[in-house]
Amino acid sequence: MNLYIQLLVLVGIAYAQNASLAQDNTIATQGLVSNTSRFNTILRVDNGPYGPMIDEVHYYYGYWPIGLAVSSESRIFVCYTRGDYDYTVNEVVNMTSEAPYPSAGLNMHPDSLNTTFNGIQFGSANSTGLVSVQALYITPATSSRSETLWMLDTGRPTVQTSSGSYSMPYAQPGGPKVVGVNLSNNTVYATYTFPSTVHYPDSYMNDIRFDLRSGRNVAYIVDSSNEGRNGFIMLNLTDGSSWRRLTQHPSVLRTYNALPSYQGHPFYYRNPGMPISHQPEGLDGIQITPDGEYIYYSPLTSQNLYRVPTANLLAQDTLAEQAASNNVSWLGQRGGEANGFEGDSNGRIYMLMPTHNAIYYYDPADLQMHGFVRDPRILWPDSASIGADGYFYMNINQLPYQDQWNNGVDLRQRPGAILRARLPDNGTKISTL
Repeated sequence: MNLYIQLLVLVGIAYAQNASLAQDNTIATQGLVSNTSRFNTILRVDNGPYGPMIDEVHYYYGYWPIGLAVSSESRIFVCYTRGDYDYTVNEVVNMTSEAPYPSAGLNMHPDSLNTTFNGIQFGSANSTGLVSVQALYITPATSSRSETLWMLDTGRPTVQTSSGSYSMPYAQPGGPKVVGVNLSNNTVYATYTFPSTVHYPDSYMNDIRFDLRSGRNVAYIVDSSNEGRNGFIMLNLTDGSSWRRLTQHPSVLRTYNALPSYQGHPFYYRNPGMPISHQPEGLDGIQITPDGEYIYYSPLTSQNLYRVPTANLLAQDTLAEQAASNNVSWLGQRGGEANGFEGDSNGRIYMLMPTHNAIYYYDPADLQMHGFVRDPRILWPDSASIGADGYFYMNINQLPYQDQWNNGVDLRQRPGAILRARLPDNGTKISTL
């Protein structure tokens, strides 16, 4: 084939592609482009990134992060589950440093995080010190409450056994708690604990959302326990009472033996000294709508998205559990497994998609999933926070490469990171709740 004919073929391919895309506006094509200079091919290739520009906000050179929250003044707070880390909550100081928050003293010393009774390990029962904080969330100031950083303490640190495998002590009442910090003076003003009938010894609180409106004043909490009973925990912030809903409902359970792929590689769970297994985590992502009427949620190891009316989670009459179960809605599949959720003022439900190095969102207006941003730097987005500045912030921690999942070999490469991307359509933090 001579050069003239080759050029005609390339022009024909480009014309056909453009004509096809013009006829079908339902296909998002930003990530599929020709890139002949990079791949030395006339074929269409997956170029990877799409969406708004990504900013690198912070680098983690010490601890690997989990939770993230951004205040109205752009203060950034982060948390780390423990082990042997000295601190479990920090405030970002500059591009590469963090400092203990709200104080070093409130972060319990690593030697006091767990204890043993009759040969069985338990997490600390300390109801005032921070044991192992999994998630952070900031609620805006109201007429009766200052802007607040809420810290979700699991009370269950990770410990390494003599064989090299990792395990998690059982929780004791007092250790698992929700702690509120007044951001205007950086002091704790509220602490809520849970009875063992609500937070079981093998429960694991993973994420939290709030509705502080009059008549509600409630927190919704995810129990994502790997070994226990997945479900929702509701916390009344007025009187401190708590209760459960949808425990072991099919919508909150993991998909049996789900096999995800990260960076194009099939992933198995390899805990040192243990048989090869699969990621066991169930209910994970949670997000409340701007009107407070629905909770969107899903297990980590699932393709499915669900929602349930908040009224059914809040009810406590004799038919409340049955009604909640009957009113769960399946919204279809979402195109991959999702970790944490966030939501913006436009009502969109953002989902962290570690299997795609991307952030997707579900739009209740058109009942469909959409790609928001994809970038090769998004290596396990573990939590997100929407700021008042209109940016979507995300923690990146390379979780599948940690030693606990790779036969004791830590394959992560520092630094971890906080990334951000500007939201579409002037989206910003939900301020109605």
